[in-house]
Amino acid sequence: MAADYRMFAGVNLYHFTGGPCAELVALGAARAQGARQMRCIVAVGNHGRGVIGPCGRDQQVFVDYYPTMRVILPTPAGLRSVLAADLMPLAQRWTPEAGMNGPDPSLYQDPETAGPPIIRFNPRYLEVVRSGAKTRTTRFRDPAQLGPARLVFASDPEVVLPAEVTGIRQCRVSDLTHADARAEGLTTAAQLREVLKGHYPDLVGTDQVDVITFRIDDRTGAP
Repeated sequence: MAADYRMFAGVNLYHFTGGPCAELVALGAARAQGARQMRCIVAVGNHGRGVIGPCGRDQQVFVDYYPTMRVILPTPAGLRSVLAADLMPLAQRWTPEAGMNGPDPSLYQDPETAGPPIIRFNPRYLEVVRSGAKTRTTRFRDPAQLGPARLVFASDPEVVLPAEVTGIRQCRVSDLTHADARAEGLTTAAQLREVLKGHYPDLVGTDQVDVITFRIDDRTGAP
């Protein structure tokens, strides 16, 4: 999926001489049609194998070209979406302009601990969060903590808003209320559950979610 939500597909025609993986074919097709920024990518195996993870070469290409792209992976706990850069946290990056750069010291800093905790958002929520119209988010297996936080929007360039988490309430998906939905710009709890299923396909009504309330920290402004 490109930044403008266009979808592109690729397939790997297996051959003993090797060849590009389906992920790289899809990225090449996207670039050929003018898509230069990617939102997410997923590979699915034939014969019922389901979602499969990228190989080492694919991971390196992701890091070099699309470090903020989300990659959908299979895990023992179900499907998970991670940043491409997080697949190879200590990787040395290559760029078409500069070639192979020297080791970047920032690669050896854990962004999750080098400042307030991070809460990641889809970039389409940037304006409603920045304006204060959206002050709540519902998360599954993505814990937060009270106090200072960084709201990170995976746009290009990445946008970070300083904020404060003012409340965290745990509840079952089935117990979400209309008030929770309205705080996220929706109307009913059923709509909120439908949106959550779009983010977390394996979510069921008995799962526990965190309803996180936050406010933008106007004292520092946005980087």
